[in-house]
Amino acid sequence: MLRAVRKHITCNWAVLYIERWLKAPMMKEDGAIIERSRGTPQGGVVSPILANLFLHYAFDLWMTRTHPDLPWCRYADDGLVHCRTELEAETLKVELQARLTECHLEMHPTKTKIVYCRDGKRKGNYPNVSFDFLGFCFRSRRVLNSRDGSLFGGFNPAVSPSAMKAMRETIRDLNLRRQTHLSLQAIASKLNPLLSGWINYYGRYAPSALYPVLRHVNLTLVAWAMRKFKRFKHNKTGASQFFLRLVKESAGLFVHWRLDKIGAFA
Repeated sequence: MLRAVRKHITCNWAVLYIERWLKAPMMKEDGAIIERSRGTPQGGVVSPILANLFLHYAFDLWMTRTHPDLPWCRYADDGLVHCRTELEAETLKVELQARLTECHLEMHPTKTKIVYCRDGKRKGNYPNVSFDFLGFCFRSRRVLNSRDGSLFGGFNPAVSPSAMKAMRETIRDLNLRRQTHLSLQAIASKLNPLLSGWINYYGRYAPSALYPVLRHVNLTLVAWAMRKFKRFKHNKTGASQFFLRLVKESAGLFVHWRLDKIGAFA
């Protein structure tokens, strides 16, 4: 009985604390104060907490209760459900739409789709044969068999084109090409945390798909050297060869060099 009372008190305290957050005034960038009586501001720290709490009941427990035989996963407001047939997928889509409507939610009209997982054994022709999830693109790919070294058709993830575009934009935003006052070690200190995170996350599956991004990093370094050193001003080949020698002498300078994911310099 005492445990139940303590649990009940803790739960009520959490609800009251969240309600206090919900009703707290919001300060805009210009310092103006806005009073609120409902909702949470976009980007607020409590928003993802409330979203996950709500979707746990609106989606997670509903799927477990009504479709215990279907594997599924959810991250924030993105989710996947694995079905065995197209009819089963179509039926689930209708049921899920009804469930979300009941909870005053709706599925995204263009991002929600039924995907055929085409591979070496499933060779049907369907309009949707790939999808993006958490920065990965899942589609038919040639996969190496670890047992005999042969290749076969699988439905596997690799870093998505949109994720690679975002990574290249992040590198461009650093404006390293014009940071000629910095040393190469200082540039490495700016890039290595980013590269380490990308390689550890996206390199988990099909690491070779990251090579275009790593090549973009190397070309950025070449462009930096051409601006910083007079001898490389109009000599891209010389700058590239300079970094090729540097890789051998100081492989630990950049994360992708250290992990032998060097990439090209031309």
